[in-house]
Amino acid sequence: MTRVHRSGPRTRWVAAAAVAALGAGTVRARRRLAALPVLAPAPPHDAPGPLQGWHLITAPGVTADEATLRAAVDHAVREGLCVVDLIPARLDTESTLGLLRLLDPAAHRTDRCAPGHGAGHALLVADDVHRRAGLGDGTPPRSVPDLLRLVRTLKEYAPDTTGWALAPGLTVPPPDPARHAEELRARGLPPALLAAARLAGLALLVKCLVSAPRWGAAATALYWLQPAAVLGPVPGPRPADLARATASRPLRALSTALRTLATPAAEGPDAAGAAARRDAYAAELAGGMDRFFEPRRTDCPWCSTPGPVVRIRTPDLLQGKPGRFTLEECRHCGHIFQNPRLTPDGLDFYYRDFYEGLGGDGASLVLGRMSGTYRARAEMLRPFTTPRTWLDVGTAAAHFCNAARAVWPDTRFDGLDMGEGVHEAARRGWIDTAYQGQFPDLADRLAGRYDTVSMHHYLEHTRDPFAELDAAVKVLAPGGHLLIELPDPRSRAGRLLGRYWLPWFQPQHQHLMPAGNLKQALAARGFTVLAEQHGAAHQPNGDFLGAVALAANGLAPDPLAPWATVPATPARRAARSAVQAMAVPCYAAALALDSLRTVVARATDGGNAYRLLARKELG
Repeated sequence: MTRVHRSGPRTRWVAAAAVAALGAGTVRARRRLAALPVLAPAPPHDAPGPLQGWHLITAPGVTADEATLRAAVDHAVREGLCVVDLIPARLDTESTLGLLRLLDPAAHRTDRCAPGHGAGHALLVADDVHRRAGLGDGTPPRSVPDLLRLVRTLKEYAPDTTGWALAPGLTVPPPDPARHAEELRARGLPPALLAAARLAGLALLVKCLVSAPRWGAAATALYWLQPAAVLGPVPGPRPADLARATASRPLRALSTALRTLATPAAEGPDAAGAAARRDAYAAELAGGMDRFFEPRRTDCPWCSTPGPVVRIRTPDLLQGKPGRFTLEECRHCGHIFQNPRLTPDGLDFYYRDFYEGLGGDGASLVLGRMSGTYRARAEMLRPFTTPRTWLDVGTAAAHFCNAARAVWPDTRFDGLDMGEGVHEAARRGWIDTAYQGQFPDLADRLAGRYDTVSMHHYLEHTRDPFAELDAAVKVLAPGGHLLIELPDPRSRAGRLLGRYWLPWFQPQHQHLMPAGNLKQALAARGFTVLAEQHGAAHQPNGDFLGAVALAANGLAPDPLAPWATVPATPARRAARSAVQAMAVPCYAAALALDSLRTVVARATDGGNAYRLLARKELG
């Protein structure tokens, strides 16, 4: 009896939280739906055909009448849009609800880094974007997943001129439930994890019904009736299956989740390329791993004090590639460094398929969710200068530059990075000029060209931070500004979470320096530090959520990865799926802890990262 008495209040609180979350989700979905414009039939006119200067791209079986095309073009011209995702008014209920969970039309229109989510049925694209994205040279989309991938790409080429509209005149075929997992992957979402989360949510509703009937019944009823509550009495959408989808929602959710879990992971269209990657990794590993590591050093690379002490030892929890890595700490200056350090060959091996290649979509998804951080970095200069020429070093795909254009629209942004993505950023228009290579090697060529240089989470990746700072001195004009953001190795979360603290980021991070060390190095090079931020530089979801992800990946690495050294047996695949499913409630708890952690970090000015803004003095 005592056990039942204890579980009852807990379950009631959980059920009440479920009611609050479902209610908030319903209100949010209705607000987003209300923000979607509904195309009205365009008045007749004598202008040339409706698609002059425009391209309509549709999935198979989707048709649009001439009135809809004219209305879409008129809407795009009136709103200053270059891409319009046309959402069928008769789109099925669950697809509409799923889109509203991902898409905030008002916010995504102005957020230059927001992902391009769409309905996946029809896209209206202006000539210029169509040309720059290279669509005239490719194969036309063959399915809804193809269009879902395409709208993500086009949003990158039209970051603040992409819009969405409900199109009553759009005719679409019925949905194909068998392609649900493929559609999730096309959106950049993990099907198995989302299916596990859906099953966990259904199980929670059953638990609440049994242990806290009143609150459980309220939560279940709200979940059951949510489609009608969102899509019922509103103009625009008219899903033909609304009544049926509402009545059968729990059963449909259960069957969809089970079907998604049973769907095998897609091998991808390039099976030969996947096999070649596996062979290439196997050949590299067959040569041994000693060439990936330099000899261990016995002193601190920052201040030369001998006898550093071990801070953490860890495997590769990011990708699961073989190898073990050690971070050591200087007892004198507190500098933390990788020891032994990776060689250039080692860096190439461990960076491969992380930011580009196999890991490109995942990296882009994470980087695209940091718009607030990017704007805060750009705003840091406002009290001190108006930047005119800005070089972002370590720009990757230039997400920061893309977002910073909204803060400094008249500034020229250039980007420098080792990867090929910097050239794609130039094609998108996110940067004006792309430089590919090592910053110290290009510094003489760029000497004195820039009044602002930024290094955001870049210095910790470099082999010699001093050489990078010397390069910044060369590139900056006298009186120019240097903006640096780094993980803070003195963050308390680093000691609390140990090897599972994401900012250790092994094996990529080679140097983690306390703010005091960096300020001394800047002063020695003729810089004056103008501003320092800690709490404001805190990376949300970088502590507890990252720890859960690293722990889950460490317990069950992906056996299908081309560098996996163990066979991808059914048992290993099942183990990974089970670990990911069990991690779902941990992710929810970690998200709550990270939200609290962010509030505390902002209030106490003590987060997991810091920023310094320094001025290069004249003379």
